Amino acid sequence: MKTQQTDIFQRLLNGEAVPFSDADYAQIGDACNSTRKLLIQLNAEADPNKIRKLLSQITASEIDATTMVFPPLQINYGRNTKIGKNVFINFDCTFLDLGGITIEDNVMLAPKVCLLSEGHPISVNDRQTLTAGKIHIKKNAWIGAQATILQGVTIGENSIVAAGAVVSKDVPDNTVVGGIPAKIIKKIK
Repeated sequence: MKTQQTDIFQRLLNGEAVPFSDADYAQIGDACNSTRKLLIQLNAEADPNKIRKLLSQITASEIDATTMVFPPLQINYGRNTKIGKNVFINFDCTFLDLGGITIEDNVMLAPKVCLLSEGHPISVNDRQTLTAGKIHIKKNAWIGAQATILQGVTIGENSIVAAGAVVSKDVPDNTVVGGIPAKIIKKIK
């Protein structure tokens, strides 16, 4: 039998909007508080193996020995983040992963990249609601410094997101995007 905690997290992974008034909403805060305890340890650690071990605990999945993470790193929940092999995550990255984040093999994230799989409706009457949409970063993508990837976005294989870009729409394979909002700059041959 599934617990209610699984239910609310699965609802978010399924893309359901969850109002702050939902009877199970407090479970999100409890889970995020547990993750923060592990992040304090991770962000104080210098040993790459210990960093990967702590990140494995946070994500509830093994982080491959070829993946490198430079703390500090911020993740609100963690269990909805999946990280491939030979991934590089530079300093000061932030992941809001209640909607789900998948980072495939050979992806590079520059400093201060934000992966935000969560948001809120525009309507003032509905704004006290959490919305979620999966972020998928495909193989060999490079996300530039201070770029922000918003909920529901897929970054195509071999693509580049320029520094400072805000990506609100899918990026095709082999494409460079930049700007706010991000637009196609050129194709990669």
